Amino acid sequence: MDLGKVETLVKAQQLRDQFDNLEKHTQWGIDFVEKYTKFVKERSEIEINYAKQIRNLSKKYQPKKNSKEEEENKYSSCRAFLSTLNELNDYAGQHELIAENLTSQIISELTRYTQELKTERKSHFHDGRKAQQHIENSWKQLESSKRRFERDCKEADRAQQYFEKMDADINVTKADVEKARQQAQMRHQMAADSKGEYSSYLQKFNQEQNEHYYTLIPHIFQKIQEMEERRIERVGESMKTFAEVDRQVLPIVSKCLDGMTKAAESIEPKSDSKQVVESYKSGFEPPGDVEFEDYSQPMKRTVSESSLSNSRGEAKPEKPSSKSKGKLWPFIKKNKLSLKLGSGPEDFSHLPPEQRRKKLQAKIDDINKEIQKEMDQKDALTKMKDVYVKNPQMGDPSSVDPRLAEISQTIEKLQFEAQKFEGWLAEVEGRLPVKSDPPRRQSGLYETQNNIQTTVNNCAQDRESPDGSYTEEQSSETQIKVPSTEFDDEFDDEETLPTIGTCKALYPFEGHNEGTISVAEGELLYVIEEDKGDGWTRVRRNEEEEGYVPTSYVEVFLDTNAKGAMTYI
Repeated sequence: MDLGKVETLVKAQQLRDQFDNLEKHTQWGIDFVEKYTKFVKERSEIEINYAKQIRNLSKKYQPKKNSKEEEENKYSSCRAFLSTLNELNDYAGQHELIAENLTSQIISELTRYTQELKTERKSHFHDGRKAQQHIENSWKQLESSKRRFERDCKEADRAQQYFEKMDADINVTKADVEKARQQAQMRHQMAADSKGEYSSYLQKFNQEQNEHYYTLIPHIFQKIQEMEERRIERVGESMKTFAEVDRQVLPIVSKCLDGMTKAAESIEPKSDSKQVVESYKSGFEPPGDVEFEDYSQPMKRTVSESSLSNSRGEAKPEKPSSKSKGKLWPFIKKNKLSLKLGSGPEDFSHLPPEQRRKKLQAKIDDINKEIQKEMDQKDALTKMKDVYVKNPQMGDPSSVDPRLAEISQTIEKLQFEAQKFEGWLAEVEGRLPVKSDPPRRQSGLYETQNNIQTTVNNCAQDRESPDGSYTEEQSSETQIKVPSTEFDDEFDDEETLPTIGTCKALYPFEGHNEGTISVAEGELLYVIEEDKGDGWTRVRRNEEEEGYVPTSYVEVFLDTNAKGAMTYI
């Protein structure tokens, strides 16, 4: 006999009285498979939710279209962050792939296998119960034949004893003795028949019992054992697949992480800082040195050539009632109306020269793109019209004329716009500061006509403010007032001026120069002296802190009821 079969028979003999325990164990095995399937399913759900959250996170921080964030992409750090977000989105896709593979390769397969396992187990234990029931029925038949044989033997003995008693009794008739003899013979015959039947059932039972315990049950147990081994092997394969599903996406995940690292390594601090300089440089030249003004001799105060009033190209009118502090930086006010409306003029005159040049150049480039687009459409329509002329059956040539006329008008308008912006650009480029010795602040008397004429000539040249605003204050009635010979007592102690309004700082201002005050962006201050045309507004933070800030750096809200309040727009 094969050693494997011998081993199986031994195991079957060892477990022949543990049929119920085997049934419980195989049911536990099925429950274990279902438990593992549930575990993988929950892992898959975690991966899906994680991927969804990662995608939402990446989408949340993506720059919005037509927003400031989209403009920030010119910086390498912002571009690196955008690349990281894109790589993170791909990273989320790999976790979705993990969930998909777990579902298709493990969950679906184990669910189907569990149903097959339940069916197979049910079949094996049905055969086992059937075999067990058959051997039990055979045993009952044997026991029944045994009891019948025993009963018939006892009946035969009693009949034999009765016959012998009747035969020995002289008072009993011969007929009664004969009847007793026949009864004893019948009982002996029945006992013999029962003995034969019992012997037959015994032989049959022994044969069936031997087949049951050495053939049938071992065969059923072998099938159950094979079923259990396949179950265990299948679970092991699923656990291996569970790890392989993760391992399969590692190369792509590694590439995503490499992409993030590469994006981080692409950040160029110097390039970003250069971008900031290019974005915000104004093109202004710093003011020159302030020369000594000699007040020891009685003479008329004059304004140095680099002072605020001279930078405007006109002498500052004498203040009749109030005193002012020195204003050292030659800013000219922004157009307050455009500031309040939240948008600058069409020629970008509210910007510094360098920024204005960039804006104008960008506008010209956009217009040229539109012109080229319209020209392409015009060329296409012209070709279509030529085709219609040569092949009238394809269409009416005159149907294209209205559209061609419309495009021609659009091109003319765009060309006019381009010329307008090119004129402004030429004006800006012609007025950009030339690197030279910084202007010196000169102090002394106005030399009557010479200085007056210089002031008049500078009016037109200085209409463009250092921050790029191009003022429209020049007129045929330009008046030049020569200051009186009285000393400007700006530095004298002043009385506290009344508040005439409030202002909000639009930009931060350091205020390093004498007479200025530093402000933070968004800070609210009191206005005590409005801009008199020199580009500076006098503000107060508290009773001890007051000074001048550039008018272009603040948004002023004057109190119309305050004394002396005026609006310069």
